[in-house]
Amino acid sequence: VQLVESGGGLVQPGGSLRLSCAASGFTFRSYFMSWYRQAPGKERELVAVISSAGGSTNYADSVKGRFTISRDNAKNTVYLQMNSLKPEDTAVYYCYRPGVPRDYWGQGTQVTVSS
Repeated sequence: VQLVESGGGLVQPGGSLRLSCAASGFTFRSYFMSWYRQAPGKERELVAVISSAGGSTNYADSVKGRFTISRDNAKNTVYLQMNSLKPEDTAVYYCYRPGVPRDYWGQGTQVTVSS
């Protein structure tokens, strides 16, 4: 199983970024997928989750109305569109696949929101 994030970078407050997570090594369309983030000195927190077919999503209160999670099961990819970014969105963003007997994390992509 591999989860490879991309799309992070430096953006000014109010700007946008689109993160991608390319998945391989498992039946992507069978799993819920999530994005987490971890800011310096803070615990990792759930940002958004999407159901296996993409019909259901859920968001942390801090990103509702600004972030959108989506997926393309034909491309084995999950996305996180981030708009109206704020300095407090600065963090390493991780793609996550739950599962039994184990779950999987990507390596993370840095998002920095600063002027």
